[in-house]
Amino acid sequence: MKRAVQLGAVAKEGGVEFSVVSKTAEKLTLCLFDDKGTAEIARRDMERGEDGVWSCLIEGLEAGARYGYRADGRYDPQNGYFFDPAKLLVDPYALAIDRPYAYRERLAAARGEGGDTAGLVPKAVVTAARGRLFPRPPLFKPGGLIYEVPVRAFTRRHPAIHAPVRGTVAALKQPEIIEHLVKLGVGAVELMPIAAWIDERHLPPLSLRNAWGYNPVTFMAPDPRLAPGGITELRETVEALHDAGIGIILDVVLNHTGEADAIGPVLSLRGLDNLAYYRHFGSPPRPDNVTGCGNTLDCDSPVVQKLVIDTLRHFVTHAEVDGFRFDLATVLGRTAEGFDKDAPLLGMLREDSVIGDRILIAEPWDIGEGGYQLGNFPSPFLEWNDRYRDDLRRFWRGDGGMAGPLATRLSGSFDIFDGTPKTRTVNFAAAHDGMTLADLVSYERKHNSANGEDNRDGHNENFSWNNGVEGKTTKGAIVERRRRDCAAILATLFASRGTIMLTAGDEFGRSQHGNNNAYAQDNDITWLDWEEADGKLLEFARALAALRREFGVLGGTAMLSGEAGGASEFPDVAWLTEEGDPLSPENWQEDGRRAFTMLLREGEGATARRLAIFINANDHPRAFALPERAGYEWRRRAAFDVPASGAVAAGIIPAPARSVLFYAETPIERQADE
Repeated sequence: MKRAVQLGAVAKEGGVEFSVVSKTAEKLTLCLFDDKGTAEIARRDMERGEDGVWSCLIEGLEAGARYGYRADGRYDPQNGYFFDPAKLLVDPYALAIDRPYAYRERLAAARGEGGDTAGLVPKAVVTAARGRLFPRPPLFKPGGLIYEVPVRAFTRRHPAIHAPVRGTVAALKQPEIIEHLVKLGVGAVELMPIAAWIDERHLPPLSLRNAWGYNPVTFMAPDPRLAPGGITELRETVEALHDAGIGIILDVVLNHTGEADAIGPVLSLRGLDNLAYYRHFGSPPRPDNVTGCGNTLDCDSPVVQKLVIDTLRHFVTHAEVDGFRFDLATVLGRTAEGFDKDAPLLGMLREDSVIGDRILIAEPWDIGEGGYQLGNFPSPFLEWNDRYRDDLRRFWRGDGGMAGPLATRLSGSFDIFDGTPKTRTVNFAAAHDGMTLADLVSYERKHNSANGEDNRDGHNENFSWNNGVEGKTTKGAIVERRRRDCAAILATLFASRGTIMLTAGDEFGRSQHGNNNAYAQDNDITWLDWEEADGKLLEFARALAALRREFGVLGGTAMLSGEAGGASEFPDVAWLTEEGDPLSPENWQEDGRRAFTMLLREGEGATARRLAIFINANDHPRAFALPERAGYEWRRRAAFDVPASGAVAAGIIPAPARSVLFYAETPIERQADE
């Protein structure tokens, strides 16, 4: 596909030019609708040009017009052809749609059996949006805090946000939300998918709705339920967050669509050219379902590559987003031979003049053969690090032999990101997919009965624990232990080098009642309960954020050497036993080791100081020894349910059970001024 082709509906002086790709259609028709999108008022046959691009110019048409396509040709689903002129198709390049998608069985009916679907699908809307030719550089830098936000669930129950803004992208620019983000030290919010999506076909009979949006149909059009103001609403929200020093990263699903498997609805790509847009294998061609969603975009195809690049360019130039997180990103690097880190599309993303300087984050797996590719994406891709998640959880659960692996994760996971000068890890303890942080320490098993699949869905192994009782309890000792576990995990996350990610609400103890696959729960299960927030846990998270801002070494991405460098007398990192001695290889291999100190150097030369992080996962208090330094004393900087500063500490530091403490070297002469 030649990059010069401008697809979609392009408003020009004197009219609108429509262009869409189908290499195998025999006829393509543009359909125009009235202002309500209900009555079809005109049709125009399109002309086929090079590379299967069909086009037509409608003179006198203006922005705001509603339209769709009909494609005709061979109908032979067994061989991958789904042409049916009774199916109205949404433009894959639509920048706006006039209503949300809604699943209906007739959308999947065989040709000649379901009737005309024009009344069942949204109409694309011609827009006259103009973007910035040279977008400003992204605000977010690797090493900062990413805050994962489910747009609707985030503010649906926020007491200070009023309808109709509540639950929308626009709610993120409200002063109360920005204040929360700033106090938490958020470097960028990562919006879970906002592109227009459709419910999976099994959900309506269960009276459920997709709450996450990982089932898109049109990639460039924001879903009207989340952004009724379209791209303008997103751009204005980006501007407000940028003014507060916060970036926006979009979670994009460019691996499959809501057209699902071979018996799914015909909405857009399948009806235009099924074989050109989706991966197939065998003869007759069968869908290559490496996403687990019924279909997979063929990212080795030029027409799909252009669609992906143009989608991302649209959000950068029209909304100036700071970057993208790619769901099931292995799909983007799949060729006929399997995953290739040098695949054409991955190269295009890195080299594109608009996209190449954005933050690019890969979820480095899909469910196909060779789908797990953690550590194998090319720089500068950051990668979701599930090894970090699992090792962190296993250490705090009490699994044996996990002290060494945790130290490796704290240091930036260079065993995974080998051969690179800077770590590309995105560290997280919990994400949208799985248990919340509070549920992680309250449930040993998943509890997904509300999803209507007899608890069969979702991961079975979560490396979780319940602290003595499964689920909700009024037993004070268990409740307090769970809070301390949450605090310890948060502290470990904020002490980890490289980029860290926190899912919205985990900073104040949100729960999904043990549901680890709550994608279909657009209700109180996923909506954040701000009024029941754990205030002490939230204050501790804010203290951790302040500490991470003060000590840049915590967010560093370079490999630690364990040696002194330059004019510094201290190594950049030292690992100590509770007695203050260096940890030996034998110490690290101790099955029962549950405590150690991470001693980091902040700064260089004579002004360098050290930050001590005590990690005690034992069920009893431990005392930690610290090295002495003339003219300096150790002062407590962060500890859960204890003031962040106060009495000057001596060389022996008591650490409560199940805790993480932060102590910083402080010049004695400065203490009088503090």
